[in-house]
Amino acid sequence: MTTDSELRDRVARLEARAEIFDCVQRYARGIDRRDRELLRSAYHDDAVDDHVGFVGPVEDFIDWALAYHSTQPRHQHYLLNHTAEVDGDEAHAETYYLFVGTDREPANHMTISGGRYLDRMERRDGRWAIVDRVCVAEWIADSTNLISDEVLALLTGIKGAAHDRSDPSYDRPLSATRAAANS
Repeated sequence: MTTDSELRDRVARLEARAEIFDCVQRYARGIDRRDRELLRSAYHDDAVDDHVGFVGPVEDFIDWALAYHSTQPRHQHYLLNHTAEVDGDEAHAETYYLFVGTDREPANHMTISGGRYLDRMERRDGRWAIVDRVCVAEWIADSTNLISDEVLALLTGIKGAAHDRSDPSYDRPLSATRAAANS
């Protein structure tokens, strides 16, 4: 039989794991929407990021990452397998990622890469955030002209994705009332 204390410990562990994954998701959404405030919320003030070509404090990392992604009209970070080892107010998390992005120059150049985010996180004042991150890129593939001109025209002609707060994901309340593309 589970005691009240054991049940409280289990719930606390599950809550911590959910909050840790929420933090990693804030990172991905923040970088994809180029939402500096949201991206910044995934890190504590003294955080350091070692991120495939960049190692340094969080503010410098965010400047570097946003500048890099500004050269890509389309990009997405997908979060996959996730584990978190929680020990009180400290945790170590590993999250697999898949990144897909297209560059302006050369036109239609696509990069796809996969790897893992290794994070040491801390809960401070009730908030889980990254203290140290090491991004381990395990593979990368790229190609030019994977996107046909017809598909590119379709993607750029539809009101939709934006890398800022005009993206529909910020609409509150969300309304599915826009005109159909074929109208």
